[in-house]
Parts: sequence; C-alpha cells; structure tokens
Amino acid sequence: MSKVIVGLSGGVDSAVAALLLKQQGHEVAAAFMKNWDEDDAEGYCPAEEDLADARAIAEHLDIELHTVSFSVEYWNRVFAHFLDECKAGRTPSPDIICNREIKFRAFLDYATDLGADLIATGHYARIENTPTIRLLKGVDARKDQTYFLHTLTREQLQRSLFPLGELAKTAVRKLAESEGFRNHAKKDSTGICFIGERRFSEFLARYLEKNPGEIRTLDNEIIGQHDGLMFYTIGQRQGLGIGGRRGSSGEAWYVVSKDLAHNILIVAQGVNHPALFSPGLRASQLHWIAGAPAGARCECTARIRHQQPVQACTLDIINEQECRVRFKTPQRAVTPGQSVVFYQGEECLGGAIIEAAVTDI
Repeated sequence: MSKVIVGLSGGVDSAVAALLLKQQGHEVAAAFMKNWDEDDAEGYCPAEEDLADARAIAEHLDIELHTVSFSVEYWNRVFAHFLDECKAGRTPSPDIICNREIKFRAFLDYATDLGADLIATGHYARIENTPTIRLLKGVDARKDQTYFLHTLTREQLQRSLFPLGELAKTAVRKLAESEGFRNHAKKDSTGICFIGERRFSEFLARYLEKNPGEIRTLDNEIIGQHDGLMFYTIGQRQGLGIGGRRGSSGEAWYVVSKDLAHNILIVAQGVNHPALFSPGLRASQLHWIAGAPAGARCECTARIRHQQPVQACTLDIINEQECRVRFKTPQRAVTPGQSVVFYQGEECLGGAIIEAAVTDI
C-alpha cells in the first residue's frame, strides 16, 4: 500500500478520510496546514481549536501529525490576487485558488519531501483513472465540491485521493460518531477563514481604501451612496443602506451591475428582476483537466456557483483562453470574477473565470 499524508483540518471530513485510508491498509500520516496569520485573524479564524481537534484525531488513529505554515505562500499566491480582483470591482473565489496553489501544490510538495506517495483530503469528489485521469462529481450532490477543484491538473489529481467521494455527508458523520471522534458533530466551516463572521466590507476596508460613489436605479435615479464597488457583488441585497422609497414597489433592492468607469452601483427592486438574469456569459483563463472538448462548440452543463444544480448550455470555445456560454435557461446573478465550471454527465471538464454577463446571445 502507499504512504499517504492527509490534510487534517480538524473537521469531521478530513478525520473520516484519514480513518478510511488507515482501514484500507495505507501507511497514513497527517498534516495540519496553517494558511493565515493568527495575529491578523483576531480570533475570527479558530486555528488553535482546529489544531487541537486535529491532534485529538491523530492520537485516536495513532498516526503522526505534522504541522506546517503556508501563510507566506497563501498571502503571495492567493490573498494578493484576491485583493487585486476586489480592487477591480470583481468577486473572486479564493477557495478555488487555494486548492490549486496551496492544498494541491505547496502541500503536495511538502508531502513529497516527507516521502509520501500520495496526498488525501476530505473533499467530496471522485477521481477515475481509466484510462485517463478524470475528475467526477461526489456521490452526495449536496456536498459535491468539484466546483472548487476544477483548476487542478492531471498531475495533481494523479497524486491525490478523495476517500469521501462515494459517501454521503450523513454517512461520514455516522462513521465519525461510531469511531468516537470528538468532532463528529462539529459544524462545517463556511465562508472564508480569514473573514470569518465579520462583514465582508468591514474586513476588506482594512486592506483597500474606500472609494465612495453613487447608487443609481436602472432609470438613472440617484438613491444612495456606496462605499466602494469592491464591497458589493451582483445579486447582493444586504448592506445597501437603501430604505423604503415613496412610489416604489416596496420590494427589496438588489445589485444588478457595476459601472466601473463611473464608479456607479446599479440596483433594481425584486429578487427576480429581469436585470438580474442573463442568457449567457463571456469567460477567460480556460482550464481543461483532461484536454479541451473536440471541436469549437459543445453541448454540456455548467454551474456558476457552488451547489447550484448544473445548467444545460452551449459552450463556444473562442481560443485557448476564451469562451462564450449560452444557457438554455437565463441565469441569475452572473458575477465577474467567479468561475463557470463545465460538466458532461458526472465528469468535471474544467472551467474558466467569468468576465461578463452577455445579453446579446
């Protein structure tokens, strides 16, 4: 059997991944990764609590636990890009970059130096290697995490294991409880660790200067002031500071677009306002896991956010870096900076970064 080092986060998923690998007869060790400076986290990222849980699991399983800091790598490869994208008025997804640059690059290199043949994580996804490497959705559709893994390479996947890919989350918790893991009922982490429970705008203001501007309706009426376009995302409702207005429908206001050139935030009323929906999008930075589909056009499915049901679409590949996507059903809140991820059946083909919603398809 192989020597496998598991990324042990302190959560129930990675704990059960380590348990399963040991039961399968692998030589198992673990590593706890620190990716954010605790001094800067100010209690919002519970690294010490997570490390204590990871140590308890490693002791329970009688496996060696390494601790390693990738804080510098995270800042340089993930967080700096996150800030640049926010500054440009886009909405980045640092978890996707973290997987590519930290968990399946820096950690993989670290594990290799320790003599590991493979690494493993608690992601809900599957890897098939018959005859070429393929990334498949996790069996539990509600937990499938291929959206966050679509930028991985074949080489990274060949060195990785996802022991939970065939399991439902409920089964994972039952395994953890029956094994006596103290974290069997631990709440899943949500959001970005370095932001934690803080408001996004409150956190971001520590790193980027505010750039106030006007909030306008689709009819060009000024109805408020924003603190900076970087603090808002398409489809956002909370934090706009727009109260009830005489003569309006009384429905909530939502961000429908950003005029970056004039620093204007554009809003409309109603969760299903037509301005929130787009029949297609333009995307760049195309990445294919097992090579591009044959031909310049293909029918497939896609999702533009994690846990969204896949949507039928037509994919037009413009060149190696760019594509256009036309959905059979208009999509709500297509957001520049986020990823569009492509599928055929159970296979995750790859994805791209959304540049803009398209209305003239």
